[in-house]
Parts: sequence; structure tokens; C-alpha cells
Amino acid sequence: MGQMNKRVWAGLLLAAGLAAPAFGQTAAFKGKNGDWSVYANDAGAKKTCFAVAQPRSKKPKNVKRDPIYFYVSIWPKDKVANEISVKMGYPLKPGVDATIKIADKTFKLFTKGQGAYVEKAAVEKEVVAAMKAGAVMVVQGRSTRGTLTTDEYSLTGISKALEAASAACK
Repeated sequence: MGQMNKRVWAGLLLAAGLAAPAFGQTAAFKGKNGDWSVYANDAGAKKTCFAVAQPRSKKPKNVKRDPIYFYVSIWPKDKVANEISVKMGYPLKPGVDATIKIADKTFKLFTKGQGAYVEKAAVEKEVVAAMKAGAVMVVQGRSTRGTLTTDEYSLTGISKALEAASAACK
């Protein structure tokens, strides 16, 4: 995984268990674009904006999970845009990557606790570009019990949601 920087730790905190409506109890709903919602947490120097969605389907269906969220976040103070993080809703198996698949592109995510993250900003840009061009995104992860989960997200509205999140963070 390499040395975690401040940006990755911020993403860990974001997705470590905070649902969008409860994000720091201060995130304000800014709107909905297709299947994506936009929030802004205007906490002064720690201002954060994000687009967030929940999967439209989850497999296997018989597995108990906490709420599941896919975030694309902006941290203006740290000059971070399009940070990808996924709250998978269960403890992930250490050392086993999760994946994002959009059309014919597959991206690896490192895992920690219940979260999955893209390690490099350059890859995050590729993921966001694929999201904007795609229709469906599939995220897979493996639990500490060995269960493989597959979550399918609609990408309807992601481009406008990211524009709205960016505007909210200016």
C-alpha cells in the first residue's frame, strides 16, 4: 500500500462509517442528480463536498451488511478533487483488494476496515472519467469471512453531481 498520506487518511475518516446524511452531523444536502446525491460540509478550514450513491443491487442478498456508500469527495484545503472511497458495509479481508468495474475497465482498491480506496490520484482521475462515460459500475469486495460481495451502482447523474459538488466547494 505504501505510505499513507494526509489525503488518504481523510478518505479513511470519511468512509469509515459515516453515512452521508450523518456526515459529521453538519453536511448539508445540496441536491440530487439522477441516482447521485450531493452534500457539502462547510466546517471552515475542513470544508468537504461529495457526491454519494448507494448500490441499486447487492449480492448475495442474504448477507447482513451495514449501509453501503460510494463517495467521490473534494477537499479544497488539501487541493484534493475526485477522491474515491467506498464504505462496503462489512469488515473487508485484510490484504485482499476490492475492485471497481466500469464497462471494460477494472480498477483495484486497497482496503482497510469497512472501506475501499484508490491509492493514487492519477488512477482516481481514470475512475471518474470512466464513471462519467459509463452507465453502470460494479464494486466487488471480500469480507473477513471470505464472502464475495457484488454491488451494482447506476452512474446516471454522476457528471452533474460532480459539477454540483465542485461548485459547492468553491
